[in-house]
Amino acid sequence: MSAIIESAMERAQAGVAPQPGPVTVRLLRDDAADRARWDAFVQACPQATFFHRAGWQRVIEGAFGHRTWFYLAEQDGVIRGVLPLAQIRSRLFGHSLIALPFCVYGGVAADSEAARRQLDDAALALARSLGVGHLEYRNYTPAHPGDPAWQGKDLYVTFRKAIVADDEANMNAIPRKQRAMVRKGIKCGLAGEVDDNVERFFTAYAHSVHRLGTPVFPKKYFALLKEVFGDDCEVRVIVREREIVAGVLSFFFRDEVLPYYGGGMPVAREVAGNDFMYWNLMQASAARGCRLFDFGRSKRGTGAFDFKKNWGFEAQPLPYEYHLVGSSAIPDVNPLNPKYQLFIRVWQKMPLALANAIGPYIVKDLG
Repeated sequence: MSAIIESAMERAQAGVAPQPGPVTVRLLRDDAADRARWDAFVQACPQATFFHRAGWQRVIEGAFGHRTWFYLAEQDGVIRGVLPLAQIRSRLFGHSLIALPFCVYGGVAADSEAARRQLDDAALALARSLGVGHLEYRNYTPAHPGDPAWQGKDLYVTFRKAIVADDEANMNAIPRKQRAMVRKGIKCGLAGEVDDNVERFFTAYAHSVHRLGTPVFPKKYFALLKEVFGDDCEVRVIVREREIVAGVLSFFFRDEVLPYYGGGMPVAREVAGNDFMYWNLMQASAARGCRLFDFGRSKRGTGAFDFKKNWGFEAQPLPYEYHLVGSSAIPDVNPLNPKYQLFIRVWQKMPLALANAIGPYIVKDLG
């Protein structure tokens, strides 16, 4: 009998708990069983979000063609942490490694400090080997407070608020002026319908982002989100009789609803279509058992920021972190940057069909 086995038997007989094994890091395997284990950890880990789910690997690779690295940390055969990463390499917008592009939350989700450190080390080693400008974590809570190697910027906030099962209570929680807009939509005869495809939603979304001067995501991206996430990805369209007014694509995670992409037709402004849309989603989500409405990320100083505040939601800063690798400064790729204003004005004047054709080639590198 080996000395190791004898020692283990002696510890067991003495009632001494076995020492935990080392934490190791590896990539997520391309098989259903490994993805199921990953998602089970995400569902149970308080630090994890919908954007840590394994399905994002298929979405980002399939819709945009970006390379991904989905790292998991294990100890004694148990997953202790996950870190999904994707690389964006663009002549216009730079070279980056992000956890996770096209997602508002990300970074490391772990239930032990050892797992967190190992995943950090793996990400930094990958970032250096790829020669990226920076590594970005889209944290919901600070991950490296006080560490000078990780920089932040005060740009993004998120808006989250509890909802209850009672429609009247939820309605009364909306400030008076915004509540009046919701009631206007109700009086205009608006109604919500859930679709099993993204066709009508995409029409409303594409019109909306074109008016804002923003490149449109490809329709296949939304279709892939619906295919990958199934019932946890809802496509809701607001109509007046048979006329499309607005549409929203939402995610469901635990007891949260996250309206993520939305837009309205020109008529939406006349009939308070966007206000009714979010109220209609809130009603349906509360009935489904959701108890938290996540209005999502906005930039300070934008119309979306003001709209969400007017709904009575408090802004919560998002402590995104940047570890500079090849770059000398934090990137500033956002519509508020003055150098993009001419591009936005030109885009707004472009025919919608042309904008929808060109947009996907640009937006895939914005992340």
